[in-house]
Amino acid sequence: MTEEYTLELKDELATLHLASQFAKVLKSGMVIYLIGNLGAGKTTFVRGLIHSLGYTGKVKSPTYTLVESYELEDLTLYHFDLYRFVDEEEWEASGFRDYFGPHSLCLIEWPEKAHTVLPPADMTISLTMLGDGRLIRITADSDLGKQCLKSF
Repeated sequence: MTEEYTLELKDELATLHLASQFAKVLKSGMVIYLIGNLGAGKTTFVRGLIHSLGYTGKVKSPTYTLVESYELEDLTLYHFDLYRFVDEEEWEASGFRDYFGPHSLCLIEWPEKAHTVLPPADMTISLTMLGDGRLIRITADSDLGKQCLKSF
């Protein structure tokens, strides 16, 4: 059975604030899927989360590079954007599988583009446009995800 958290976000500031709160419950080794249409706020949420984890530099969208990495105090965060991903063989050739482990945190936008090669998600974050704001739904997909969501 999954656990779920849903909230309406009125603007970008609310999205960044929620991301900063969410960052406090994450654990190293987690895999988080981000679902939503273009412009739904996935990268904004990731930017807020990364800054809340202590990264002070610019957070770039990995739309063209497929992945950006961020060295944090106790882990490496990998932000994947698979929107332009076209071939699952590209996954194997790139060595992306090696990015997943106990000392990393992997956030994946557009996971449906590579669902057969990705590790299962611990949590899924779905963002939907709602007028000028967004509706966010965070679902726990593993025991670790459930533990984190209960702490949220």
